[in-house]
Amino acid sequence: MSVPTPSSSVPETAGEPVVPGRLMAAEMAEQPEVLRRLLERERGAGGAPTIRETAQAIAARAPRFVLLTARGTSDNAALYAKYLIEVLLGRPCGLTSMSTTTAYQAKADLTDCLVITVSQSGGSPDLVASTRAAREAGAITLAVTNNAASPLAQVSEFHIDVLAGPEEALPATKTYTAELLALYLLVAGMRGADGPEQAAALPELAESVLARREEVRALAGRYRFADRMVITSRGYGYPTAKEAALKLMETSYIPALSYSGADLLHGPLAMVDNISPVIAVVTDGRGGEALQPVLDRLRDRGADLVVIGPKPQVDAASAGFVLPTAGLPEELQPILEIMPLQMLAYEVTLARGQDPDAPRALAKVTQTH
Repeated sequence: MSVPTPSSSVPETAGEPVVPGRLMAAEMAEQPEVLRRLLERERGAGGAPTIRETAQAIAARAPRFVLLTARGTSDNAALYAKYLIEVLLGRPCGLTSMSTTTAYQAKADLTDCLVITVSQSGGSPDLVASTRAAREAGAITLAVTNNAASPLAQVSEFHIDVLAGPEEALPATKTYTAELLALYLLVAGMRGADGPEQAAALPELAESVLARREEVRALAGRYRFADRMVITSRGYGYPTAKEAALKLMETSYIPALSYSGADLLHGPLAMVDNISPVIAVVTDGRGGEALQPVLDRLRDRGADLVVIGPKPQVDAASAGFVLPTAGLPEELQPILEIMPLQMLAYEVTLARGQDPDAPRALAKVTQTH
């Protein structure tokens, strides 16, 4: 992916021009290679422990339910894992509230429970403390991080490294898609499926999506002056809607509200008009079918509807981005769905004269307790 050409007015650091968005652009462009790296490890390249081996060790313990712990972008990856676990494994699964442990010191019996903690850095104190408490309470603990030497990895019984490499931009991009693929491979391994074979086409498909930057830049022109956005989806696409909203808010500062399509009909639909854009993430599968009545209602209201998904749905919308998902299992489509939305956040931010590499008031590792 190319980055913007710096102007003469751009400040310099150590003699080098500071290009707005340089880091985020470079890390978005790395995503196909990160996906390849994960799949190559699963094929035994390099001799490193595979996710499948970890999955089999966990499956042998027969956890009766699963809890997922995360914050921020990783929380959206955890929500994706919740769909995988409930749909493909048939296990009850929930998202934890860490304050019950860290603030209220609640003691739960987590015998035979699998607790998966997802974190790019593995360094936030509340994630480490809640995982340590879960292990002490009898849980099987698994950390999914981009840092094998992190405190979180050290306190967990099992660890999966998502192999994304150093991430310098504040908005997480490559670590998010790496987490999604790692979690998919984990669930595939637990159910004895050939995850790498199912996901083999992803790196090439990701390259094709990221190569279409000009299409996304054209979409960004529609939203440069937006006062707010609504992003909606159902099923596997719902975590994508939440992650897209987060990316837009932390980079462009546009209030972006994410809703399940079903929840959108339960009240928030009243705020939708023909001015504020609605972005619908339409998976090619049951989630997209479940979203169809919502799309019909949005069209009836004259909404400025943008669709990320299959061509027939994009053609019926105000605008959109066609995803190359033909033949790709629905549960893998979120790895592609988020990429044009990452680019959209990037392009809208640049169009508003801001630097997506430097969101105000944010730090790379958030220290929550």
